[in-house]
Amino acid sequence: MKESIYVETEKKLKLNFGILKKDIVLTISLLLAIVSCLFHPPKLEYINFKVLVSLFNLMLVVKALEELKLLDKFAISILSKCHNSKSVSAILILLCFFSSMLVTNDVALITFVPLTLIISRIIETSMLDTIILETIAANIGSSLTPMGNPQNLFIFTYYGIRPIQFFTTIILLVVLGIVLLFFFNQRLNSKKLEMDLPYIPIKNKKKATLWGILFGIISVSILGFLSYKLAFIIALSTACILDIKLLKKIDYLLLLTFICFFIFIGNISELNVVHTFAIENLKSPTSIFFSSIILSQLISNVPAAIFLSKFSVNWQPLLVGVNLGGLGTIVASLASVISFKFFIKRDPQKSKMYLIRFSFYNFSILALLTLVYYFAMKYQNFF
Repeated sequence: MKESIYVETEKKLKLNFGILKKDIVLTISLLLAIVSCLFHPPKLEYINFKVLVSLFNLMLVVKALEELKLLDKFAISILSKCHNSKSVSAILILLCFFSSMLVTNDVALITFVPLTLIISRIIETSMLDTIILETIAANIGSSLTPMGNPQNLFIFTYYGIRPIQFFTTIILLVVLGIVLLFFFNQRLNSKKLEMDLPYIPIKNKKKATLWGILFGIISVSILGFLSYKLAFIIALSTACILDIKLLKKIDYLLLLTFICFFIFIGNISELNVVHTFAIENLKSPTSIFFSSIILSQLISNVPAAIFLSKFSVNWQPLLVGVNLGGLGTIVASLASVISFKFFIKRDPQKSKMYLIRFSFYNFSILALLTLVYYFAMKYQNFF
């Protein structure tokens, strides 16, 4: 009896460590959270429950649409209009780029990355590079509007910026970004699509309609026009009534990853040495610009924006810096973590390749845009 209990416990431990070994981002975030707790005790207020609940809601509705074959139908409709894999990638990248301006970068990626994975399966081609470019597209596209991402909304309201000021400051980043995305997309391998596309019937049109309405409700809650708590209750109730098995298919490890990052970011931001360094070194627009980019690489661009706003009235370099700072490391924008988690869940053996390619694309674009924006803003006397 004791031996069977021991064997069962050992199997569970191996399973848990196996998950940590496979999921690099979760492992890193967990280690960072634990280490940071040694320097500062964590607080419940660090955790952004709106983000967590909204992520849960979106994952639930997207999984439902996937189960009902609605995403498959959308994938087939895209493929039917394309002759090669490169044109498919272009459409998906543009969808992420423009939709992120309205529904945020997180929502765009939660919606279109699963769709990309379905298309990848249909055409039997890895779309690793496409998913990375979609992630970059969502991060750059979302920078154009105040509601495109959390850091923009915070800066827009905190500094009381007029819309015209906001757009004229960030528009160059968006224009250059889409040009670079087009350039990288053109360099992708192109596979000619010659296949008999199957007809995909919707499993249950009534359910599909209800989940579609729920997706609209969740999007409205993310934009702040409806309580995210109410949206959660509606989403949970809908799942319990229509398909309770969906609750087992949610990627709860992604939610745990976000919680770990929130704890790490909160603890680091509270350290006196960090505040002392900021007071001594953040005295000019140039230092704000480069500090926001560098700090975003370590703690992501949303907390970087909140933290640096305490030390400067120069919102232009901060706005551009944290949006540029969303490029770079996998944690620079937590939206990037979403894409990575979706990809490795489907193709775990390519996690290292993904991170290498991700770093190449992101740091290449980051370096070029930083250089261009630095001289552009210096010319306009923002520095």
